[in-house]
Amino acid sequence: MNPNSNTDVEQNTQTDLTASGLSHLDSDGDINMVDVSGKTVTTREAHATGQVRFPEGIYTQIKAADGMTKKGSITQTAHIAGIMAAKRTHELIPLCHPLPLDKIGLTFDYDDSIHAITVTATVKVTHKTGVEMEALTAVSIACLTLYDMTKALSHDIVIDDIRLITKTGGKSDYNCSSI
Repeated sequence: MNPNSNTDVEQNTQTDLTASGLSHLDSDGDINMVDVSGKTVTTREAHATGQVRFPEGIYTQIKAADGMTKKGSITQTAHIAGIMAAKRTHELIPLCHPLPLDKIGLTFDYDDSIHAITVTATVKVTHKTGVEMEALTAVSIACLTLYDMTKALSHDIVIDDIRLITKTGGKSDYNCSSI
């Protein structure tokens, strides 16, 4: 067998990825949905955040109107969109489990220093798998909704810094200490 063949490279890459602990690959490197049947049911919670940054004049206009536009309240619409997105994460991300979510909360905070609205999502479940993807999806869709609701004012809007802040429950906790 040729050590430089594509098959060998693919097999080595698959072995490396599987050995690295990527949970959506089986021992052959094939994609699989994680089997959570043996996991313990615990309360699991995740917090994610993201920002929508606006040109200064547009931000000032949005804040002065308390988020009201001709289309309606941008934050109320984004709030509903974020909740709907968290509930449907398994339909958007192929290997996510459908989860009976206990709580979905979103907050929207104006940040004058960077002319942004910061979106934070909290998602909670009592189940065998975590809700990080649901929190990240809620934030992402809420940010996209803010963009959609304000794009008539400017296309110089930036969606930025979407990330997981914390997760608790299950095998390990996570707390973003930097970034």
